[in-house]
Amino acid sequence: MITENQIWELLSEVPDPEIPLINVVEMGIVRAVKTGPGGVEITITPTYSGCPAMHAIEQDIKEKLKKGNLATFSVKTVLSPAWTTDWLSEEAKEKLRKSGIAPPEKTSLNKGLLSGKTKDIACPHCGSSNSEMISQFGSTACKALYKCWDCKEPFEYFKCI
Repeated sequence: MITENQIWELLSEVPDPEIPLINVVEMGIVRAVKTGPGGVEITITPTYSGCPAMHAIEQDIKEKLKKGNLATFSVKTVLSPAWTTDWLSEEAKEKLRKSGIAPPEKTSLNKGLLSGKTKDIACPHCGSSNSEMISQFGSTACKALYKCWDCKEPFEYFKCI
């Protein structure tokens, strides 16, 4: 019989379709794994309610579990509590930084952007906070486009949600 830890290991091999350098466990999308006599239940939460990748994520999870010889399982999507960038693992944030994407700040209370003011975001290339938001949207809705005025490099910032 497969253990809960082995199931978590399998799930950590499922990449996020929009940011494949991070897996669905590191993203905080996988919320729970429950094992019992009736099988295994995987609980997932979308990064936002209209996330177009959720169907693909669910299918990738099912495929991975089947390949891992897990016969009886279900995948349940829950919307509450709502996903927050606070659920990103520290490993995920470091992977984002190394790939040139500024990770979100620790707290989801992003008062600066809610008030219409932009924040000084540290450049993932040089570390400078001398940056400016160029566009509220980057390659995906969850990222904004910034430019560093010190190293002159553009970069994306994973918005704090």
